[in-house]
Amino acid sequence: MTAITSSRFQQLIERNQKQLTSRRKTVNSLMLALTGFMTLLALIPLFWIVGYVIYKGAQYINLDFFINLPRPLGMEGGGVLNAIQGTLIISGLAALIAIPPAVLAAFYAANYPNTPLGTALRFSTDVLAGTPSVVIGLFAYAVIVKPMGHYSGLAGAIAMAILMLPTIIRTTEEMLKLVPHSLREASLGLGAPEWKTSLRVIFPAALDGIVTGFLLAVARAAGETAPLLFTALGNERYNVAQIVTSGVAQKQGFFQVFERIIDQPMDSLPLTLWKYAQQPYPERIQQSWAAALVLMIVLLLVNILTRVWIEVRKRRLQG
Repeated sequence: MTAITSSRFQQLIERNQKQLTSRRKTVNSLMLALTGFMTLLALIPLFWIVGYVIYKGAQYINLDFFINLPRPLGMEGGGVLNAIQGTLIISGLAALIAIPPAVLAAFYAANYPNTPLGTALRFSTDVLAGTPSVVIGLFAYAVIVKPMGHYSGLAGAIAMAILMLPTIIRTTEEMLKLVPHSLREASLGLGAPEWKTSLRVIFPAALDGIVTGFLLAVARAAGETAPLLFTALGNERYNVAQIVTSGVAQKQGFFQVFERIIDQPMDSLPLTLWKYAQQPYPERIQQSWAAALVLMIVLLLVNILTRVWIEVRKRRLQG
């Protein structure tokens, strides 16, 4: 009797397990299908926007668009060479200004998180990250443009650097926290000072994530328009080649030519896109779509090249 009861009980357990397994598989399949469907819904706007920009902008892209300056209103042709040069200069200069202090601040926040300065740094970073870009532009206008007496690419780069700071600080801080403490302890145990441990051990270990943070910050700066309205303003006659040629003809030094390059009004692709899109000339509307496509391609290429560099570096480290 006991053997029969035990066998019956075992059969009931096996049947319940089969039912539970079947139900779990069904629920798991339904949830996977639901999450996949929601993922597709989230991707639809992205592909829609990208596809529409490619459709509208690719029609008006040609060689003249990249190598020529804008032509007067009402005339067909011309390009956005001034905006391309301005975007590269402002973004590059903003990165040079923002990256060193942001990385050093991130090291302090990661190593001394509970100090008053570390707490104030993280709080200020969160507040700055939520500040509208137009407010940053107004601040840069009051502090930089007004005292200088004129608009310039340097003022635009400083405004963009301020926008880049919170992104670089927070991403760098989080990447530094992911580095195992054993690496720091081993370096300190071998007699290396703390500053050398941070720069020679911790920083290389977190470099891939830090570079990703740099890219996110550069992408945000390269796509901003509002701060440049109050700082760089725009300049359809801006041409770096002409400035350099003129400087060489006048026998000016490197720093004098560099000052002329950054110390005058400057255009950018987002600023040109914003200006062209509201003008009642069909050729300018067409060029605004082309400018949007070029900006999107530039940001995409930067991200792709960085991903490739990270993968190559990871494979080298793995041997």
